[in-house]
Amino acid sequence: MGRRRFEELPTGVRRRIVAGVLLRTMLSAGLVITVYYLLPLDRPFETGPWLRFGIALVAFGVAVTWQLRVIAVSDIPRLKATQLVAVGLPLLLVLFASAYAGLARTQPGSFTEDLGHTDALYFAITVFATVGFGDIAPSTEAARILTMIQMAVGIVVVGVAARAVVGAVRAAQRRVDEESPAERADRTR
Repeated sequence: MGRRRFEELPTGVRRRIVAGVLLRTMLSAGLVITVYYLLPLDRPFETGPWLRFGIALVAFGVAVTWQLRVIAVSDIPRLKATQLVAVGLPLLLVLFASAYAGLARTQPGSFTEDLGHTDALYFAITVFATVGFGDIAPSTEAARILTMIQMAVGIVVVGVAARAVVGAVRAAQRRVDEESPAERADRTR
């Protein structure tokens, strides 16, 4: 017998699948935040860290692209998309917060106040959310460049990535809706 669609599964099985995805998502997001707070962010923020930051941004983009493909072929695309957003967004914010904290520690005066882990994460979130309370602001050219990069990435993430996630979910849902049980069984072998 072939695999059934998620909606065709018994309620208990669906609940276990959802609970498993939610648990993995919460643990992953918690791990991202925990690792961020454990990172030593007092290393010089010169050419090497800028290069590592660029590589990390590219790696983030590759990971999101890979996850979009996973969503597109998943039997539970909505759950996978939720997982991507719930883990990807904190990861992106922590990436920028790490850069802000590193820059603030190694180049004092880069921001209007010193940034520890929490202040840097707070600043990254306010920039991403476009709130801009004005309590923390970039003061140097390097800090302004980094902030502009986050603004640009934020626009891309909200616009392009959100559209891509919705598109991947729709494509997967269409595929699942159009597949016969025999086709689903063949695909999962």
